[in-house]
Parts: sequence; structure tokens; C-alpha cells
Amino acid sequence: MKKLKICVYAITKNESKFVKRFVESMKEADGIYVLDTGSTDDTVRLLEEEQVHVTVKKFDPWRFDVARNESLELVPLDCDLCVCVDLDEVFEKGWREKLEKLYLKHSFTRLKYLYHWSHDEKGNPATTFHISKIHTRAGYYWKHPVHEVLVCEENFPEVEFLTNDIVVHHYPDDTKSRSSYLPLLEMSVLEDPEDDRNMHYLGREYMYYQKWDECIATLHRHLNLPKALWKDERCASMRFMARSYKQKGFIEEAIMWYQKAIIEAPYLREGYLELAFLEFEQKDYTSCYEHLMGALEIKEKSISYINEVFAWNEYIYDLLSLVCYELGMYEDARNYSLIAISMNDHDERLQNNLKMIEEKIPLIGD
Repeated sequence: MKKLKICVYAITKNESKFVKRFVESMKEADGIYVLDTGSTDDTVRLLEEEQVHVTVKKFDPWRFDVARNESLELVPLDCDLCVCVDLDEVFEKGWREKLEKLYLKHSFTRLKYLYHWSHDEKGNPATTFHISKIHTRAGYYWKHPVHEVLVCEENFPEVEFLTNDIVVHHYPDDTKSRSSYLPLLEMSVLEDPEDDRNMHYLGREYMYYQKWDECIATLHRHLNLPKALWKDERCASMRFMARSYKQKGFIEEAIMWYQKAIIEAPYLREGYLELAFLEFEQKDYTSCYEHLMGALEIKEKSISYINEVFAWNEYIYDLLSLVCYELGMYEDARNYSLIAISMNDHDERLQNNLKMIEEKIPLIGD
């Protein structure tokens, strides 16, 4: 039986701190090919010391898809499977053997697998979704200036397979600037105004930059696109519009869009929680309580990049303890406060809230 040839390819710039961990994770491959796009630190030297195939090329103007396609060209044509990664990503050990078995059994051209995009303070996965950056050498290329996606060539017989057995962890450098994202997203939408994904991302980026009017207008466009059918993403657009209206001081509009978000995707906690927090701020404690209980009825966390960390950590119980306190439900307030503390016992504010609540409850035995 022919042994599969599996190669890793990546782009990098000034990521020397990740080199050793990256190579350790990727050494199960038959080759590692990295395109350095202009590092000024010792990234290139460290990669070469680890026997990585390194090519240096600067791009002006910068586009992620062009760089990705150039890095793919570094991979030998006789490679069976290409594994696209970044230097801040780590595969769980044994990934290559699992990949070989899956490929020999299912003969896919593209694999979708688990990606832990973020982690909590204890190192546990916080936001998890599927990505599909493992593919055959032929038939694929990268598209879009930023938030680039792998697409198959026209008439290419794509076969996609999904697995949860192969897992990648993302440990980013949070000090790195993402200032190039906004102009690149604007460019991407100009190039392909019917692409719903990047329209949503552009609206979200405007929100990050506190460009509230641009955010609202762009996400309106997203919701009206014929391809914008994924309810999770539509729900997120509505939530981001609500946040923007709130920041502009239009509370009724914010409430309306949060309500629309809940109707759009009633199986997601985020809409309930964000509306509940706004209602808490408005001192509408009864409605706040009802929406928090609605959120708690949702037990399953979907595998999606749309998931927000606050929907699945101690936040919901923290807010429930406060609203129960305001409603005079002190026993319930204490119970929810204890749950919140059990999920985050390092938060001094949670401890102080519990003391405040317990002052309203007679001591047991009194």
C-alpha cells in the first residue's frame, strides 16, 4: 500500500515565539512549508534551524488570499493531503495517523474538523467550531483579501467529510494588531457584494471600531442578501445592530432587534442574555428574569463560531443572582450566586455580591 504524503503549509510574520511549539505539533507531517511575509524578528532563522522549508516574500498590497495561494504553491505536487495551519495553532497528538485512516476509508478531497478558537482562564475550550483547511493538493485555492476561505475549482469533484477526531487548538498572540482587517473587509465586500459571510464580518468589524451607523447599515445589507440564510449568523447580525442602537441611545430599537434575534434563532442563548442585560440596566427586572430563564432552558452549546463565551460561563448565574436580589427572591439569589462562584472562584466581585445577598437571609438555625 502506498504511503500517503502529507504536508503542512503556513504563512507567518514575526511569530518567533511560536516556532518550537508549532514545529513540535506539525512534525508528524512529511514536510512543513512556511511562507514568511516579511518578519523582522528571528522567525525565519528559528524555522530553518528546525528543518522547515522556508521561503520569504513580501506582498504590497497585502492580501491574505494571495499569500495563502503562494504558500500552497510551495507544497510539492505529489503531496496527497495539504494541511493549512497558522503558527499559533497546535494539533492534538496523533493527528497524522487519524488523518491517514480517515482518508483511506472515505477518499475525501476536503476534511472538516474541530477547531478550538479560544480558551478560558483554565485552558478549557471556550469557542469551538469546525474548519476545513485540510485538502487534496489539486483542486483548491484561497479567496478573499481577509477572512479568506478555501474554495474548490470549477467542475472539481469535491468530496467533503466531517470528523471530530482531529482537533486543533488556537493560542493567538493577543498583542498583534488587526488594524488591516477593516480596509481589507471593505475591499472584499466591494469585490463580492453578494457574499453574505464577509458582509456580516464587515458589519461586525464596524461595531468593533464603534462605527455604529456603518455597522447598522452594513448588517441591514447582510440580512437582505439572498444568500444570508444561516439563522445563527443572521441572529448575530441582529444582536450587533441592537448593540449599536444601544450605544447610540436608541433603547427601543435595541430591544426590538434583540427580540428579532431571539425569534430568528430561539435555540441560541446569546439573544436572551443580551436582552436580559439591557432590561436589567433599564430596571425591568421581571422581563430580565424571564429572558434569563429562557436562556437557561437551552442546554446544548452548538459547535459554531457564533457562540459567545458569556453565554456559557458564570455570567448568566451572576446576572440571575442580581435580578433575583432586586425582585426580593433572596434564596434564589444566593443559589445562583453560589453557582456563579463555583464556575469562577477568583472573582472578588462575585464573593462580595454573595455577602450582600446573605445579609438579607436569616442565618440557618436563627
